[in-house]
Amino acid sequence: MKIIAQISRVLVGTLFIFSGWIKANDPLGFSYKLDEYFNVFGTPWMSSVSLAMAIGICVFEIALGVALLLGAKMRFTSWSLLLLIVFFTFLTFWSWKFDVVKDCGCFGDFMHLKPFTSFMKDIVLLVLILFVFANRNNIRPLFGEKGSNVMALAGVIASCWYTIYCYNHLPVVDFRPYAIGKSIPDGMKLPTGAKTDSVLMVFIYKKNGKEIELTTEQIVDVDSTYEFVDRKDKVIREGDKPPIHDFTITSSDGTDITEDVLSMEQVFLFVAYDINHADAGVQGKVNDFVALSQREGIEFIGMTASSPADVEKFVTAHASKFPYYFTDATTLKTMIRSNPGLMLLKKGKVIAMWHYNDFPAFDDVKKSFLVK
Repeated sequence: MKIIAQISRVLVGTLFIFSGWIKANDPLGFSYKLDEYFNVFGTPWMSSVSLAMAIGICVFEIALGVALLLGAKMRFTSWSLLLLIVFFTFLTFWSWKFDVVKDCGCFGDFMHLKPFTSFMKDIVLLVLILFVFANRNNIRPLFGEKGSNVMALAGVIASCWYTIYCYNHLPVVDFRPYAIGKSIPDGMKLPTGAKTDSVLMVFIYKKNGKEIELTTEQIVDVDSTYEFVDRKDKVIREGDKPPIHDFTITSSDGTDITEDVLSMEQVFLFVAYDINHADAGVQGKVNDFVALSQREGIEFIGMTASSPADVEKFVTAHASKFPYYFTDATTLKTMIRSNPGLMLLKKGKVIAMWHYNDFPAFDDVKKSFLVK
């Protein structure tokens, strides 16, 4: 049992550090996942604290993993791990049983787990943690009590710094389909051999005041007591989806300019999914950048999910000299973890991107990235 407990300690500690680091690398993205859970459980008002919770969970996971590997504060560490995994197991069970959250977000954009897979992962972790918990009094600090405690505290401080750094800039390691070097047009294509949706044609009839669904084989038994209501295609098994499946750019009158933008030799995309909450302090730098970009004949367009009326107010307030187009908010949040943020595309390929805290000078971008 002691040997199993030690193996479990290493496995659980390593996995918690890795899982925490993946989420800490993109705390804003993790906060979006928490918002999804809040909506499922009918507590959308908690979105106001989702970012703080995301940062706290990331730091806590890494800290527990480090403490477990060091054997530090085992009473607190083992109890915290047990309570945390019970909570996570409940969430993943609920997601699987009621099919409400398609991806738990356990490993961010690095790995997407289906609800059942995520639930089984937590069951395995629960068993491993129970071994650790049962043998917590036999686990000794790796570097002595004082040394292990100091190293565990250093882990907490390091994880705090890393998580906050990634929030104030951009993910250090980018696993999203819009990462630098990725082609958006290629990301919109299904790979060769990908599975498509499995669809079953069903007929909806009403009998005795109740609607029932019948397959093609079953409607042969339909008689005059059945009243036809509708016919629909029912997806019985979802197929593969391309990494990018919801990227569109439209004007206020509904004109789709997606292909035009993706075919441009080079274009700057100014992404502000919620223009009412976009950082206002960077707008002066943006206007200077736009003037030089337009002087060089390089397209600069804004992308937002806000209403045309809100866009008009924002443009007037900040004297913006470039057009805004409209895209789904989730797509914009995925494109860049910054509101606003700047991306440079060359024929649909992501060449560079900047957080508003790192908004560049045009001359620096011109020297490093632009086609001469």
